Parts: sequence; structure tokens; C-alpha cells
Amino acid sequence: MGMLSASIGKTKLDSGWLAARSTEVGLSGTQLTTSHPPTGPAKPWMEAVVPGTVLATLVKNKAVPDPFYGLENEMILDIADSGREYYTFWFFTTFQCKLSENQHLDLNFRAINYSAEVYLNGQKRVLQKGMFRRHSLDVTDILHPDGQNLLAVLVHPPDHPGTIPPEGGQGGDHEIGKDVATQYVEGWDWIAPIRDRNTGIWDEVSISVTGPVKIIDPHLVSSFCQPVKIIDPHLVSSFFDNYTRVYLHASTELENRSTWVAECSLSIQVTTDLEGGVCLVEHLQTQHLSISPGAHVQYTFPQLFFYKPNLWWPNGMGKQSLYTVHISVDVKGYGESDLWSHWFGFRKIESHIDNATGGRLFKVNGQPIFIRGGNWILSDGLLRLSKKRYKTDIKFHADMNMNMIRCWGGGLAERPEFYHYCDIYGLLVWQEFWITGDVDGRGVPVSNPDGPLDHDLFMLCARDTVKLLRNHPSLALWVGGNEQVPPEDINKALKNDLKLHPYFKNSNETGNFTEDLSLSVQDPSQYLDGTRIYIQGSLWDGFADGKGNFTDGPYEIQYPEDFFKDSFYQYGFNPEVGSVGMPVAATIRATMPPEGWQIPVFKQGSDGYIEEVPNPIWKYHKYIPYSKPGKVHDQILLYGIPKDLDDFCLKAQLVNYIQYRALLEGWSSRMWSKYTGVLIWKNQNPWTGLRGQFYDHLLDQTAGFYGCRCAAEPIHVQLNLASYFIEVVNTTSQELSDVAIEASVWDLDGACPYYKVTEKLSVPPKKVVSIAEMKYPKTKNPKPVYFLLLKLYNMSDYGIISRNFYWLHLPGGDYKLLEPYRKKNIPLKLTSQIFIKGSTYEVEMQVHNRSKKQDPKRLTYKNNFTTVPVDGDFSMASTEPVNSATEEKQEAGLFRRICRHFMDTDSLKVAELNGTDSGVAFFLHFSVRGWSKSHKEGEDTRILPVHYSDNYFSLAPGEVMPIKISFEVPHGVTPKVTLHGWNYHVGQTIL
Repeated sequence: MGMLSASIGKTKLDSGWLAARSTEVGLSGTQLTTSHPPTGPAKPWMEAVVPGTVLATLVKNKAVPDPFYGLENEMILDIADSGREYYTFWFFTTFQCKLSENQHLDLNFRAINYSAEVYLNGQKRVLQKGMFRRHSLDVTDILHPDGQNLLAVLVHPPDHPGTIPPEGGQGGDHEIGKDVATQYVEGWDWIAPIRDRNTGIWDEVSISVTGPVKIIDPHLVSSFCQPVKIIDPHLVSSFFDNYTRVYLHASTELENRSTWVAECSLSIQVTTDLEGGVCLVEHLQTQHLSISPGAHVQYTFPQLFFYKPNLWWPNGMGKQSLYTVHISVDVKGYGESDLWSHWFGFRKIESHIDNATGGRLFKVNGQPIFIRGGNWILSDGLLRLSKKRYKTDIKFHADMNMNMIRCWGGGLAERPEFYHYCDIYGLLVWQEFWITGDVDGRGVPVSNPDGPLDHDLFMLCARDTVKLLRNHPSLALWVGGNEQVPPEDINKALKNDLKLHPYFKNSNETGNFTEDLSLSVQDPSQYLDGTRIYIQGSLWDGFADGKGNFTDGPYEIQYPEDFFKDSFYQYGFNPEVGSVGMPVAATIRATMPPEGWQIPVFKQGSDGYIEEVPNPIWKYHKYIPYSKPGKVHDQILLYGIPKDLDDFCLKAQLVNYIQYRALLEGWSSRMWSKYTGVLIWKNQNPWTGLRGQFYDHLLDQTAGFYGCRCAAEPIHVQLNLASYFIEVVNTTSQELSDVAIEASVWDLDGACPYYKVTEKLSVPPKKVVSIAEMKYPKTKNPKPVYFLLLKLYNMSDYGIISRNFYWLHLPGGDYKLLEPYRKKNIPLKLTSQIFIKGSTYEVEMQVHNRSKKQDPKRLTYKNNFTTVPVDGDFSMASTEPVNSATEEKQEAGLFRRICRHFMDTDSLKVAELNGTDSGVAFFLHFSVRGWSKSHKEGEDTRILPVHYSDNYFSLAPGEVMPIKISFEVPHGVTPKVTLHGWNYHVGQTIL
């Protein structure tokens, strides 16, 4: 049976790869792809991880230990000791493709590290150096006539992998900076060195079939003003028209690979998905053009006009509305020759340095956005990147109510899949280029300030990265480097290449805007980007002190109240402020041998401060302590001396929650008056590190995750820990009216000694309002430890807008009275309903503290969370983005939209935890574990990741809390949902 002709489009080559160390393969690339191909994973060949790195392949095949487990990384030979040849590897696969007449085939490598030779059916091609560049090879003439093709790729490591000094350091000996590559691989103060320096085919490999004409790198731009040659300066504002009149600009490169003039019909179509799988065509336009033989032409479509399209908004401001733009080309006498599609969001992002704060202030679609986000390195240190992992990563950030991610300059130019989910979940992205102060001129010892050896290569990679990512609405700004500016010639080239089109210059600067616009005739889609600002470095131009001095940080534990004080951080936008990040005990056991389960030794100095001395494995994994001798007393010891690993990690979660909630609440308290934004260092770890993370490398959240989620709500009630005034933070553009705040204090005996309701409140949009002092500590005989519950609600229906629960001690006190409180038996009732679709489980639960009946007139105890419309009709209560054009319509996993498609298990399940004591059910947290017949003793049975609407929460007597849980269950595993808590230290299986 003959092979069918190839159809137009792309096919990924992401399976069936083999790999072998080059020194163990005694064959040439020509032989491997003609007469002597490997037949399977027999030595020296092994199954390869593609996309991935050499080290990822070696770990998969157990040829080396897991570098992220314990001290095993020390057992793996570093490239500095082995030489580059040791990590030079062959990768081999086969693919089938048989072309028809006038068809062409490209072999595409979206990225390799660092250079490679490609052999296809005995013919050699070279992939030039550079980690952040795409390679596309026209292999039409070297395909095998029978359609069976043999592909071998010899991948070489970076030219300057460097050595790791005994003391470690930021970026090792900084040699990696001579290459255009990721720099964290020589180690940092948060990660151990990556032994192969991320050598490998680390991003997508594909083949793409086209006809005689190929579409290359279309550029899509939306503008919110009408492009005309002459503008009356007094009429500028009319062209912004409340973002109702929108134009889509599109340009694309076209290549005619044939030997004849191609008569082309070039079409652009814009569609949007409606409910029920219906696709609505918003625009369809076709243009005709002729392309000479062998020619490359740049074609710009006539602009497409949209009236009142759905806009794309960041998380917390509105819907992430996405359209699909399709571009296709038909060639006369051939038919469809190529096609391209991309999701696109209509939005405008602008920024300026705010006069009031000195910080950079961002606006989206004309609305100021208070930035609360975090720093990102990369998903996995062995570059085992996947769409599934990216989806979890980015949804976690949205779950935390963050609105920006900074892609740090020592990491990656992130991949389209990363941006795809940022588009869906509404995370703005700050993308840096590959410069860091530590490696590029400001390190210890002083590093090379001239950047990579090949500046032209750097700019080639930069321009190619811009083309790869520029159509994503989530991409907000480009930054030259981390705590450093690029070398002068690179910086100048980036400023020139990324200059703003006049339509996108700051609209506050009306005079300059009109002058530039009146002279402009170039369509904005003809720019390399033209829509996003370029900032030369992370400490310049509205970030930190704006002048490049080291004015970010701090990076260690703080007293929670300090975040609210006038003396804490003096600049308007902090790009990096970090703290602790201890994971749960189960993660420690899963990633370390028993000697790593020893908790730190607490050494008291003569000044009374505690120094934590961690075990060697924790130290290797960059543990950051919960004390700062001379500055901050140990925050874990406030709860008493930990007895063991479980106790230590649980108390660490208490501190994590308080620390990160206070950090964000402190910033939010000064929204617009002192600050325009903050980015936490950092959100996650690309390995099993023990600092700066809201979830660990195994994808289990810390309590800090939920402290952040609480504090970063779009509308939030909070206690100013410095003044003890209750505040309401309204980051939305809608005024809150006819709302009330309920403040109740609960003591450890279950009594409510303080209760106050403040009614008929109004909170203006984009404002922080101080409501009233919480005076319980000033009352007669206040308890030394107490709980405070704040609720902001609508007076009309008692719908909860924001709920915030604190545990507090009197000034100078501690939390040690919580230790005997553990013995309290607080009765709980949990009512659950499960929805199942395939391997996806959704659990809807009501958790009820039954220790005391609430006053039936105080309906806030029901915690009926309400939907508050904001800029784009965003639903605060939703645990997913509301989006009419996302893949969530095809993929299971998010509760609200799909629960009606799930199989209902038909009955409510009720679990009761008996108890005779009255009081707060404190620090409740769920986990999901799996049971299977192949379970081994001591094995980590957690099912991860799990999405919780809330976790690490507490319930006052009589309160009811709705909780939603979603997760995927591996085949052959039975899930069990377990509840733990301060009063429930033996896990209770609920489902």
C-alpha cells in the first residue's frame, strides 16, 4: 500500500527519539542515516527526552542519579571536569513523509543548545550557535523517495561552560556569559549547578509541509486610534474613543520557492468561539498578489476595523477575550500552499514613570493596574518542558491572583506554550534578555561587562525571539537585563529595534504623540514589535531607584508588621523582594534521604537572636532560615520548639502564610500613594530548592500560596499590622457602595469577646480606604493570643466580597498558647459531591464548624461569596478565567464551565469529625493521595498537582466554607481526599 501524500501543515517530532554519547558511537552521521541506523535502545543508545536536555535523557534512563534528589547532583560529573565531549550527544529518530509535486518540507528546530550538525538521509546541514534562535532547514531535495527518512543530530554544549568555584557563587566563574545561553546553569544562590549546562534539543522539533509559497512570521497589531497622516493636536483624544474603535494590522513575509511567478490569493480571517462550539467569523479579507520566482516579499494587509470587540484584560481586571487569526495563501494552479493561525487579544498596554511614587505605572486599555506578581526562572532545570506543566504553572499564578510574571534574565526567553497560558489566564509578562549583573559586569569577582563574545549573535537571537513571541497579548514589556544593562552597542540596537510606533507612545505625552503620528505612514505591523516598551535593565527607569543601583530586595524573613511601615522600601516599584519558602514535610521525604529529614539546630547567640543551622542537604538545597540574627527573631519558634520534621514544616507553613500575606498587604496598603507594583522573588523553583517559592518542584503548594491568594484579591479587606486599622483595597475601576465590614475576635476558649460591624460604606475605584481601628488589643484584659475574622460584604444580600482570617498575639508576645490549643476537638461536618469525567475529578465541598450555632441574623457565617463585576465583567468568585475562546472548551479540568458535562456520582457524601470543644477550627488543609496495588512502603502517594479554591484556611464557630478541588487521577489509582489541621494532626480521610 502506497504512502499518502503529505498534507499542508506542521507535525511535531516529539517521540521515538534515541540518544547516545558521541564518543561511544563509532559511526558518522552519514552512516547513521543511511546504512547503520540504530534499531532501538540498545547500548550505547537509550530512549531520549526531546524536547529536553542530555542530562534529562541520562536521568530518564537511570544512567546518572536524579540531580534534584538529596546530594545526588554531587555524584554527577560536571562538564568542567569531563570536558565538552562527554556531554556531546547524538539524537536519532525517523519520520515518514512523501511529498507531491511542488510541495516543500522544512525541518524545524525551535531551539537547541548550543550548536549542532544535522544529518538527514546521509546529507549534512549545520545549526549555528545560539540557544535562543530558531532553525528551519529546507530538506525537500534530500527526502527519501520511499518516504522513510532517517534523522540524526549531533548536539554540542555551550562553548564556554565554565567551572564552578568551591564557594559556588552567582553564575559560577561567569564564563557562560561569553555565550548566548541561559546563565543560571553555573549555579546561583537558589540552585546548584546543572552539570551539562542544559545541552540538548531543548525545544520543539517539527516538520512542516508547504506548497510553492510559504508564510513566515506574521505580525499582528491592534491599535485604538485611526491612522491618518495629519491630526489636529486638539483632537487627539477623539482617536482613543473609549477603546471602541479598534484596528487590526497584519503583515507577513512570503517566500516563493518555485521557479515560476506565483499568482497568490492571500486571505486573513478573524474568528471567535461562541458557546456550544459555534465559530463566528468576524472578518474575512482576501488580497491578490504576484510573487517572482525565489523572491521573499513583505506584505501588509489593509487594516481591519472592529467596533466594540471584546478586549483582553489581565487577571483580576476582566475577561481574557481571545480571537483566532488565520492567514492562508492559495497559489493559482496549485491550491492551498500554506496556512498559519494564532490567538490574538485586542488590548493596549502602556506605562510611564509616576510622578507621585517614582515607580513605573502600567495601564491596560486605559486603566491603571497595580502590579502584584512575581519572578520566574523556568519550569524545570532539565528543560523537561511540557504544555501540561506550563498550564499548571500559569494557572497556579492566576490562582494566587497575580497579574504579572517577570521572566528573569538568567533564565529563558520563555516558550510560546508559556505565553499561550499567560494569554488564557491573564498574566502580563516582563521578558528579559540574557544579561545579568552577576555574570555581565557586576559580579563577585567582577565579571566581564562586555556581554557575550558575539554581539551579532546576541542580536540575531533577540530579534528572532521577538518574532517568536510578539503576537501574544500577555507580553507586556522587554527588558535588557537583570540588574544590568546590555553592552552599549547591544543596548543601542535593542532600543532602536524595539522603538515604539507613534500609536503606542505614552498617550499622556500628547504633544510628542501628535507630532510623531502626523509624520508616520508606516503600518505598525511592519515594525519588529513597536507596541511594547523596552527598558534597558531591571533597576532602571521606574524600577527600584530607577538609576541602576542595587535597590531591590530584601531577600529574607521580615517581621510582618514591617511591610506596612513608612521606613520599609522607599521606591515605587520593587522588581525583587523575597523571603522564605519551606515546602511541606511530604516533599522533603520525597526529595531527600532520611538524613535530610533532620530539622535545623537552633543556636542562640549572646544577643538573644537565633541562628538556624540546617543539615548539609538543606544547605545544598539553598535553605533560607526563618530568622535573621541581629534583625529578626526566629518566626518558627514563636510557636514553640518544633518536635520533628512534620512539626517544623507545619509551623513553617504558618509563617509562610503570614509572611507573604503581610508582604502583599503592606504593598497594597500604599497603592498609588507610595507604590505602583511589586514582584516577589520568586514564585517557584525549577528544582527541589528550599527558598523563595509558593509551590515546590513537585507542584504542591505552600501555605504562602494561599496567603498570597488572599492578599492579592482585586477587592480586599485587611488589617494594617502597623496601625491596626482595618483597610479596604479596591483595585478595580468600579466603586463599592452599600457594603459593610464585620470584625469578630475569637479567643482560644471559643468565645467572641469583640464584635463590630461598620455599615453603609463606599469605597472609590482604584483606592485604599482606612475604615476604623481594630481596638481589641486596647480593651480590658485582651487575650495574649486571639483570632480575628474580617468580612467585607454587600448589605443587600450578605454576599461576601472578601474574607480574611488572622491569628495574632499582643505586642511583644508569641503564639506558644496555640500549642495546647492543638488538643481541642472541634467538630466538623463536611458535605461533598464528586463529578468525574475520564481521569478528571472535581469535588465541591461545604466545610462546617459545628462547635457553636451562629446568630441566624448574622448571615455572613454562610460565606456566600459574591461576584463583583469589574473592568471587563470579571468574576472574582470564579476559579478559572472566563474566556470564550480558550482550549478549556476542549480540555477537562476546570470546574465551573464543565461540571455539567461530568458524571455526577449522584449522592452527597457526608463526613463528620466529632468533637466536644468549642472554638476556631484552625489551619485546615486538604491533600489528595492515591492508592494502587503497586504501592510501596514509604512511597510518596500524593496526587499532584491539585487546584484548590482555598486551603490552609480556618473556620470560626458556626462558619461554613465552600471549597472546590480539581485534579487528574493516574490510571489504576484510587484517590482519597484527606483533611489535616492544627486540631486534626492525624489526617482524616474525607472521600
